[in-house]
Amino acid sequence: MKNKHIIRINPETCIGCGLCKRDCPAGNIQIENKKAKILTQSCIMCGHCVAICPKAAVTMTGFDEPPIEIGKPATLNPQELLAALRTRRSIRQFTKQQVEPELIAQIIEAGRLTPTGKNAQDVSYIVLQDGINRFEQPAVRLFRRILPLMKLVSPVAKRTVIDEHFFFKKAPAAIAIVSRDQINGALAAADMALMAESCGLGVLYSGFFSMAANHSRSLRRMLGLKRGEKVVMTLVLGYSGVTYHRTAQKEAASVRQF
Repeated sequence: MKNKHIIRINPETCIGCGLCKRDCPAGNIQIENKKAKILTQSCIMCGHCVAICPKAAVTMTGFDEPPIEIGKPATLNPQELLAALRTRRSIRQFTKQQVEPELIAQIIEAGRLTPTGKNAQDVSYIVLQDGINRFEQPAVRLFRRILPLMKLVSPVAKRTVIDEHFFFKKAPAAIAIVSRDQINGALAAADMALMAESCGLGVLYSGFFSMAANHSRSLRRMLGLKRGEKVVMTLVLGYSGVTYHRTAQKEAASVRQF
């Protein structure tokens, strides 16, 4: 985590119910004299104690916003969610319509709210819009150099043409998702893609651009990537220029049940 956070328990409002102690994944709370007590500030700062306390006796410092009170928990309609997953497609044809800044902000918010391992909150985002093509050019040069080697081992590569828009497909925006942890970045990317689609946007997962960003020194400099940081995934975003009339067929799930 980037900022320093301190957990505090107000003994005046704590009722010693023990809910925070039982729910703490770090085992960092004990009950003394019928009051909850934090053992150490060396904690993953997951905020479960803040969220579960019925009296709001637990607080954490260092955040830009207070926790939001939960009335009725938000739920998703399972059938609608499955229908959305069933009909989603990778989009490679986009209109010229620009993606509104508020939609970009919503997509990043979906990534920010995605859980991370050990509550690291180590995912960051690079938004490419104005001058997006200048980030594409170094990636094109890199892939043109390695394409002859790929053609030796891949039938698909033999049919591949790397033009000036190979990575972004003339889309108006892309978001590179950066993390030192592959899983944390991938989880954020998945939630961000769902948010983008719920906003009416088409999405392409550009693993190729992510690969280029991690291996091209010039592109790493342009993106401001620090040592140890990697682009886990790049979401190419825009309004779809194509309509699909039916779902794609999928093989049956391979399931092992014990």
